[in-house]
Amino acid sequence: MLLLALTSLFLASAPAAAGEFQSTQMLDTIVAQFTGKAIGEIGGARAPVDNRLKLASCAAPQLEWHTPAQDAVVVRCMAPGWRIFVPVNAVPQPKAAPVAAAPMAKAPPVVKAEPVIRRGDAVSVEVNAAGFSITREGIAMSDAPAGGRLTIRMDEKKPPIQAIAVESGRATLSTAGN
Repeated sequence: MLLLALTSLFLASAPAAAGEFQSTQMLDTIVAQFTGKAIGEIGGARAPVDNRLKLASCAAPQLEWHTPAQDAVVVRCMAPGWRIFVPVNAVPQPKAAPVAAAPMAKAPPVVKAEPVIRRGDAVSVEVNAAGFSITREGIAMSDAPAGGRLTIRMDEKKPPIQAIAVESGRATLSTAGN
């Protein structure tokens, strides 16, 4: 009697367990409706959704294109929290006619500004803010023209700082608002 009750309990719960999973056939149908094309057609899903997937049942799956190229459909369910990507046979895009290139004018030569601070130079680094000014000495770790950034070692035990070259032997740190 107990065995019969357990068997009937198991058989009664089997359909309920099967109903807990999302139907992949239903996903195929809504993807086809979303794309407007059947499975295997250009613009439609490449293949049916794998029926081995055991996704939690979803009352209202949401669909959207994965990219503007419309090469995949994203099917997501917010309540159980899953999403799948369904590859689509992309619609071939017409190739644009080649555009004739306009003759290029010769670019003017780039003039590199002469550095005002060179690697190894002693540099005074200033910080000016409302109500105070601080100056420290350091050694330039790189070259920089006026207005260019450079690294300066202030202390052997600390990493170098980045400053802006002002003139030979002088650099500044920018402060918030300046």
